[in-house]
Amino acid sequence: MGAGTTKGKRAIPWVVLALWVGVLAIASPFAAKLADVQHDRVTDYLPANADSTRAAELQEQLPGGETTELVLVYHRDGGLTAADRATAREQVTRVAGEHVLTGTPRGIPSEDGTTLMYPVASNEPGTDEEKRDAFVDAVRDVAHGEGGLTVQVGGTGALTTDAAKVYESLGGPLLYTTVAVVAVLLILIYRSPVLWLVPLAVAGVADYLSMGVAYGLNQAFGTTVSGQSSGIMTILVFGAGTDYALLLVSRYREELRRIERPYDAMRAALRGCGPAVLASSGTVAAGLLCLLAADLNSNRGMGPLGTVGVLCALVAMLTLLPAVLVLLGRRVFWPLVPAYGSTPKARRSLFAAMGTSAGRRPLTVLAGGAVLLGALALGALNLPGTVKQQDSFVDRPESVAALETLAAAYPESSAQPVDVLTPAGRADATLAAIRDVEGVDDVREGRTGGGWTEISVTVSAPPQSAAETATIERLRERLDGSYVGGASAQQIDLEDTNARDRLVVVPLVLLSVLLILVVLLRSLVAPLLLTAAVVAVWGAALGLGGLLFGPVFGFEGTDPGLGLLSFVFLVALGVDYGIFLMHRMREESLRGAEPAAAALTALRTTGGVIASAGLVLAATFAVLTNMGLVQLVELGFVIAVGVLLDTFLVRTYLVTSASVALGRRVWWPGRLSRAPEPERTREREPVGS
Repeated sequence: MGAGTTKGKRAIPWVVLALWVGVLAIASPFAAKLADVQHDRVTDYLPANADSTRAAELQEQLPGGETTELVLVYHRDGGLTAADRATAREQVTRVAGEHVLTGTPRGIPSEDGTTLMYPVASNEPGTDEEKRDAFVDAVRDVAHGEGGLTVQVGGTGALTTDAAKVYESLGGPLLYTTVAVVAVLLILIYRSPVLWLVPLAVAGVADYLSMGVAYGLNQAFGTTVSGQSSGIMTILVFGAGTDYALLLVSRYREELRRIERPYDAMRAALRGCGPAVLASSGTVAAGLLCLLAADLNSNRGMGPLGTVGVLCALVAMLTLLPAVLVLLGRRVFWPLVPAYGSTPKARRSLFAAMGTSAGRRPLTVLAGGAVLLGALALGALNLPGTVKQQDSFVDRPESVAALETLAAAYPESSAQPVDVLTPAGRADATLAAIRDVEGVDDVREGRTGGGWTEISVTVSAPPQSAAETATIERLRERLDGSYVGGASAQQIDLEDTNARDRLVVVPLVLLSVLLILVVLLRSLVAPLLLTAAVVAVWGAALGLGGLLFGPVFGFEGTDPGLGLLSFVFLVALGVDYGIFLMHRMREESLRGAEPAAAALTALRTTGGVIASAGLVLAATFAVLTNMGLVQLVELGFVIAVGVLLDTFLVRTYLVTSASVALGRRVWWPGRLSRAPEPERTREREPVGS
């Protein structure tokens, strides 16, 4: 019987490994197709029900499909010469000869004579993003200057292409940089030439599986897959997955000292840390799924993809990682192999010292930390306004340079048209109504098809200025039954919808996370404490962004979705560490430990793994700060700083000191708050060390 049982135990890891090989074989064809369904079109980011979204969708249905609008900008500081104008006409004629354009390009000179712009539009690429990018690149190959003549290709089509190229660069560099950062941190944490490879390889497997599942969701439910959402999914797989691995490996190392067989030690480790890992992943998944209530397409699509990443990481770290570690045995920890019956070297614990300092004067520490977080949060008042489209790039591409040239040369009008889609039968009345709107400079009728007519409106104000925004609002008030779109209208809708989404999603995230914590901790006060802590961390991290984005980084604005997305990620991910800490504190209390002793023991035993996990998670999100779009840099910065604040200030000092100050009331109204529990006869191992 004993031999058969032993053989069965030895077979289980191999069975798990074989099952994973089968799962990857099934997922592989789908994972390879994820890039095919990834799109970064305007409609993939716009609000679902906004005017600008409907206008963009109708434009795609007009004859020729979606229009790619460009502006060829010819500029000479001292004034354009006759030869410059001839060069411009020649190049524009060549573009018209090589591509199918909508209308005949007409040159518009600036009043000071330094600039000449040619608006160019084509339906040739349609909705095909590769054709659009090829069209923009082809025009740029033709339009070039020499001898002091500057030629730039701008317009909404060029801006979209430049942004798409940044998102395309996310795939490879983002993955490689994330892997490299996690690898370095794991080597430093484990101090082993072999062990770091195991969780990293398992995280890679989980990432590949998540790609296959994400493709399946897209095919089954039409889930939006964008460069932003797929990139963050990868970060979550490696960040959250590595966190779960750190917790499991730490517990497994301890069990190997107490239990002889690796299989039995792993079972004990899973029993010990499994509930905390499941609860922490549940809070992240619940928080991310709240994004389904968002009206913004990019936010709503990020919810399912982020959840897929977290759940794939969870499944891999609780099945594949244990199987591989058991098969490799104790030698995977070389050179620091945990021998059976041994005890770890006694070391002075940094977290024990920090906990002791927090325990001596808990109210003073709590008050000081609260004041510090509050002071940092005030920096959010210094956040720059909404980032303009031309300011959304870290490195200025040609399309942005063209916009800046146009803004200086044509201060009295916008080179970024406003698109109006009106019922074809009312086109003449709509044209007349538009001409009467204050702030309108020029109106041109465009394509007609499917019962709709396209009208291009030039506004006598710079793009995304207050005056242009007022004109767009007047158009929407005047044109009942028509849809007002275009790049500037889209930015207005993005800002308005993000404000609406914050009002809906933030309470949902708080409620879902709070309910999970109440069920896990069987208390009301402790969950409220943890929730308040992560909200304070979010405010402080956003405040640091306000202090640094403009003065230090030189950013001209912030993305409208920064507040919501950073809140969702910091609350959902930050509660993870609170779960690790409070779950251990509850274990100590159940053994009969006094509240202060339970809090300090929990910090001493879980502090190391929480610190390691926090560093890894912060580093993975910090990878976003190396990307080329301001919104990604800002999001990565706020989340990374927030995780570090949560790990080394809030969990270490504030939650511990609050728990000491509250005593048994932290578990109210659960039974731990009413009477001390007798110490249990069988000691359980700590959650992590």
